[in-house]
Amino acid sequence: MEKQIINSSHAPAPIGPYNQAVEFNHMIFISGQIALIPGTNTLNMESIELETKQVLDNLKAILHEAGLSFANIVKTSIFLSDMNLFGTVNGIYETYFESDYPARETVQVAGLPRGVNVEISAIAVRN
Repeated sequence: MEKQIINSSHAPAPIGPYNQAVEFNHMIFISGQIALIPGTNTLNMESIELETKQVLDNLKAILHEAGLSFANIVKTSIFLSDMNLFGTVNGIYETYFESDYPARETVQVAGLPRGVNVEISAIAVRN
């Protein structure tokens, strides 16, 4: 099976030499998403709540383009600028899943692209 590139016009265009997602052997690897508003070069950073929702909505758009949903996600990685944001981000994150949460790690990092506070990547599986 060859790899298939997945890009959605409803999610922000990549800001570097990568694709929004790549599918290989029924596994979809979704690049880290930040709070870029699709079709613009602006960030939704009015609050950590809105920033987190934008990140997850960007992931949702890519999943939708692949014909998938959050139920197909088996692993996520959350990168935070400050671990004190964990509770707020976690509270919003859990509302995007119905049950059977994926495996996950959450780490604090020294810096994220464009000075954002949260970035989330995911791995999904096509059933």
